[in-house]
Amino acid sequence: MMPGAPVAEAVFAALQPRIDALLGKGYRPGLGTILVGNESASAGYIRMKMEKAAQLGCASPHIHLGDDATQADVLAAIREFNEDPRVDAMLMQHPTPPQIDFDAALLTIDPNKDVDGLHPENVGRLALGMPGPVSCTPAGIEALLAHYDVNISGRDVVILGRGTTLGRPLALLLSQKRPTANAAVTVVHTGVPNWSDYTRRGEVIIAAAGVPGILQPEHISPGCVVVGGGVRYEGRKLLPDVDESCEAVAGFITPRVGGVGPTTIAMLFKNFIDAAERNAGLAV
Repeated sequence: MMPGAPVAEAVFAALQPRIDALLGKGYRPGLGTILVGNESASAGYIRMKMEKAAQLGCASPHIHLGDDATQADVLAAIREFNEDPRVDAMLMQHPTPPQIDFDAALLTIDPNKDVDGLHPENVGRLALGMPGPVSCTPAGIEALLAHYDVNISGRDVVILGRGTTLGRPLALLLSQKRPTANAAVTVVHTGVPNWSDYTRRGEVIIAAAGVPGILQPEHISPGCVVVGGGVRYEGRKLLPDVDESCEAVAGFITPRVGGVGPTTIAMLFKNFIDAAERNAGLAV
């Protein structure tokens, strides 16, 4: 089993001295959060991030807009954080109410303050192998595999899913020439009728489709490594892509709850502190 908590703990342990160095120079990092609407799960995620920021000694300015917020209201909130020197990085919680164009709002975020690594400029930097904030779930998956000594260099990694927040950036990340990457990456999706032919050949399979239970034991080979990245929610109930019965076939697998989630949060804070160090003039 590959739980994410030990990976996240290691990331936060490495971040704390960096935060302390910033605080010691009189620079308090600030993570801005924007919540649009009153959806309880989204409010919980924002609260968790604010509490973690406070625990680390960082500021967490927050803007909460109601369910009736307009696109102009959202853009004004983003501009406020873009222009605030006390905000090093920001995120807008997704999903947003139906009247809000999330992608248009994303384009308004200063790429240097994009803590989620989703702005097109940052995705482009990832594609070119240039420094910049990396999408948090893909970065967390790479960190998780490295933490558990799963060497993917030269190995067949199959990603089931092509979404803009996980499948596509993860393929870019894991195919790059680095000790913790350098894989032979294949991306398939539910539009491929024989997608299971690919997953059965994979040495490492990463489910990123957002289709509950899509990956079953018959879709993988004995002894492979399985990472459950994709999830969907029904209310507050988490429904993962990977069926729990896959554990009997896989050699190494993430748990149903507490796998990739903690590593995603940890990498978000890494992006945040990277931005704070750049702004404070301490970046290496």
